[in-house]
Amino acid sequence: MRAVALAFATTLVIASKVTAQRQQTQGDTPRAPSPAGHYADVNGVHLYYETHGTGKPLVLLHGGMGAGAMFGDNVALLAKGRQVILVDLQAHGRTADIDRPLDPRYMADDVAALIRHLRLGRADVMGFSLGAAVALQTAIRHPDVVHKIVSVSAIARRRAFYPDILVAQEGVNAAAADGMKQTPMYALYQAIAPRPQDFPRLLDKIGVLMREDFDYMPDIARITAPVLFVQGDADVVPPSHAVEMFGLLGGGKKDGSWDGSGKPKSRLAILPGYTHYELAEAPIIAQTAIAFLDEN
Repeated sequence: MRAVALAFATTLVIASKVTAQRQQTQGDTPRAPSPAGHYADVNGVHLYYETHGTGKPLVLLHGGMGAGAMFGDNVALLAKGRQVILVDLQAHGRTADIDRPLDPRYMADDVAALIRHLRLGRADVMGFSLGAAVALQTAIRHPDVVHKIVSVSAIARRRAFYPDILVAQEGVNAAAADGMKQTPMYALYQAIAPRPQDFPRLLDKIGVLMREDFDYMPDIARITAPVLFVQGDADVVPPSHAVEMFGLLGGGKKDGSWDGSGKPKSRLAILPGYTHYELAEAPIIAQTAIAFLDEN
């Protein structure tokens, strides 16, 4: 199982054990939307989203094999003074799959369509792992709907992963479904997915996504919105990957000056002691994001 666990460290993150256990012990009705839950039909996807708080809109995007619930208490922290739109991406959480590949570019089109559907104007978009890739692609493909981006643990080039992660990705497919049945991510999927029997199909699609080569770095250089790149120093890619993305947007090129006039509009945060598995629920993520989002 170590190989499978390493593979899920890429676009996947282990869903909250607390969330899964709470659903089981409290007897939550499977697949019942929360009181804050809604659906929007965009691009052929019956897209689930929740709204929390009021104020300036922030679209929040989870990691692979997860759902909005994986952010835990960070949702409430982010919703203080802003409206958080918590989205379940294609084939994840309460959003059923459709007949198209899992691709951050298509998912970005869904997010942009949701922003337009909700008439949010220019929204801030924050994502973790797979969700971070979707957030960046939203800024690349739909700059007219994006104000700021918070990109947490984004991987913009497949070869940025550590070698053991790349090897492990080869084993992610439907055949791994039985081995996943004791994991929190499987429990969460079974509790809320519209079609729980689609779990092996999701693994197949995730496996295809993992194994396809990609390099979005040239596209990131075209982003016009301010971006905060956040990464743990014990993440699935070296910190230099986030530094490189930051550099594409003007970061790390010169002294910021005594009055801050030389600072780039984008930001970089390397968080000490954090792995890929901890970041979604870590309060430091909300604190770091809020400081950036509140800047003028």
